[in-house]
Amino acid sequence: AGPGSYTVGTMSERFDCHYCRDSLQGKKYVQKEGRHCCVKCFEKICANTCIECKKPIGADSKELHFKNRYWHDTCFRCFKCSMSLVNEPFMLRENNKVWCSNCTATEDAPRCKGCFKPIIAGDQNVEYKKMVWHKDCFTCSQCKQVIGSGSFFPKGDEFYCVSCHEHKFAKTCAKCKNPITSGGLTYQEQPWHSECFICSNCKKQLGGKRFTAVEDQFYCVECYKECVAKKCAGCKNPITGFGRGTSVVNYEDESWHDYCFKCTKCARGLANKRFVCHNGKIYCAECPKRL
Repeated sequence: AGPGSYTVGTMSERFDCHYCRDSLQGKKYVQKEGRHCCVKCFEKICANTCIECKKPIGADSKELHFKNRYWHDTCFRCFKCSMSLVNEPFMLRENNKVWCSNCTATEDAPRCKGCFKPIIAGDQNVEYKKMVWHKDCFTCSQCKQVIGSGSFFPKGDEFYCVSCHEHKFAKTCAKCKNPITSGGLTYQEQPWHSECFICSNCKKQLGGKRFTAVEDQFYCVECYKECVAKKCAGCKNPITGFGRGTSVVNYEDESWHDYCFKCTKCARGLANKRFVCHNGKIYCAECPKRL
């Protein structure tokens, strides 16, 4: 802001007030825009009005001006903190109010979503989807501990640290009962850790592989063949349900692949057909008559 554009002095020569025509010789006068006037006429007619206090800026006052706006030097203060702005940097804001540089920076700074106070230059902060927090204000919605720059999980308008998210939202493994924080798989609508869904015999992971469930145990194809599957009374190989033929024929305490259940004499397939057991062997209905 600059000083006023008039001169105050004491007249030593014969001059009259431009307005009231009273003699100014030996009196205090004001010269403005080439005109001489008495102090009384100056304050009544010529003086600028302070934009802050709305009173005339008299000849005995120090005037400051900026962009056709005028202030008493004592009125030229920050609207926010009241600090004098004479010889200080300032900003003219709405409603013709002047602000110091510190208050301007604070007012224009983004607001913390936690404490709603400004985040000024130098403050550590966390940003997420156009929202910002002081680092110490970014806390877990559950345990209230500071998340800061650590990992977190958003849930609507709330944010959770890894530990609280696991306990509150993560699915629980059907085997170990611990939270599943990443990956995992589902079997019969139950969630499992990949490392928990394993063959009961060889302990290899079964995710994405063929397996067989026996009661509450799971087996890979090889272990099921070796350890669990019944052996075909015909070919002596395991009956797995994998590969060729999935049907099984059971008779008394023995089992056959459907394609192995055939007449001992003529080799006719007997699955879903009448057969005769003679001396521990299986025959079609006709062959025993020719024995």
